[in-house]
Amino acid sequence: MNQNPPAVMTISEVAEYLRIPRASLYKLAQRGKIPCQKVGRHWRFRREALDLWLDASRAQDDHKQSATSVD
Repeated sequence: MNQNPPAVMTISEVAEYLRIPRASLYKLAQRGKIPCQKVGRHWRFRREALDLWLDASRAQDDHKQSATSVD
C-alpha cells in the first residue's frame, strides 16, 4: 500500500493497512467489532475512524495490563 492510504478504504485496502487476512476483517466487520459501514454490498472504512479505533484498543489493552500488574 502506498504511504498515504485513501480517506475511505475497501476491505482489501484495510486488510493490507492492518496487516490481517481479509477473512478476519470480514468477521470483525460483520460482528461490529471494527468501525465500518456497508455501502450496498460493499464494506467501507474511514481511515481516521480506524486509527482512532486502534488507539482506543491500545489504550484499553494498556489499562487491562496495568490493572492486572502486581507492584
